[in-house]
Amino acid sequence: MSTGDPRNWMWSEALQMLARAEQLHREIFNPPVMARQSGPACWEPPTDMLETDDAVLILVALPGVDPQKVQLVIRNGVLGISGERVVPPQLRTARIHRLELPQGRFERQIALPAGRYDKPRTAVANGCLVIELPKAGRSATP
Repeated sequence: MSTGDPRNWMWSEALQMLARAEQLHREIFNPPVMARQSGPACWEPPTDMLETDDAVLILVALPGVDPQKVQLVIRNGVLGISGERVVPPQLRTARIHRLELPQGRFERQIALPAGRYDKPRTAVANGCLVIELPKAGRSATP
């Protein structure tokens, strides 16, 4: 297919519309589970969720965010992730050529598979916060 093929841009627009519809669905039908700390969230980090026999793994794209300052709350089967990407001090005096990474408060709510989970464990890998939710009564594999 050539780059001018209408199927390419139609597919791209369809995917964008589906992503926007999913975001609107989350905003409308998922009540907030996090306590607002410094105003409303202004962006949602992209996430992946994987499930093994022993745990649910959630990867959250948070480059530049201090993982120690990310709050996690599980309530009513929903994992709430919130925090803030702090504007670097250089931004105050810098000449900006491009600014694509979202700044400010973020919040993401993820419906979890049914079940009970032990205390979340977190790590950082390749710019992602990795959240491991061990299934209650099972030991997670390394």
